[in-house]
Amino acid sequence: MKLTPLEIKKQRFKSKVRGLDPTEVESFLEMVANEYEIVLNEKDHLSEEVTKLKVQLKDYQQVEKTLQDTLMNAQETVSQSRENSKREATIIMREAELKAERVLDDAREKLDKMKNELSILRAQKESFARRLKHLLESQIELIKVLQIEDVGVLNKSFDGSNAHYQKDTRNQNPKVTVSSQPAAKKGEEK
Repeated sequence: MKLTPLEIKKQRFKSKVRGLDPTEVESFLEMVANEYEIVLNEKDHLSEEVTKLKVQLKDYQQVEKTLQDTLMNAQETVSQSRENSKREATIIMREAELKAERVLDDAREKLDKMKNELSILRAQKESFARRLKHLLESQIELIKVLQIEDVGVLNKSFDGSNAHYQKDTRNQNPKVTVSSQPAAKKGEEK
């Protein structure tokens, strides 16, 4: 049973012979009731304070939970960012390596092409040089033949001798033969 200060004050006891002094009992009950009322007021005040503190504690716990969640999210975000950065770096490295390989392959291909072109140009140069040499040799031979003809013509006009040309069919070199006999006239036999 829960007592209130009012119940304590109103509490009456039966009187008996040789009983208690009613004034003393009443003043004691009054004093107990007052103290009990103070204790109850204090209890109510402390209950309100406890309720406020519980609400604050819940708020702080909620804030703490939010901070922990935020911290965990931040850590996850940092981890994901690191992983993404690593993946991106790996991708960039692979792309750079592939690009470098392509550049090297292109350079090798161009080098091979240039080597082939150089070989072709050298072969063409050698062919041109051979043809030019052959042409020059032919021209020199022609000049020699022309000089021999000039000498023959000069000799004929100076000594009156006849010069006729005979071609050597073995080595295709023209040969000039100078004869001291007069040339046969048309219709005469040699």
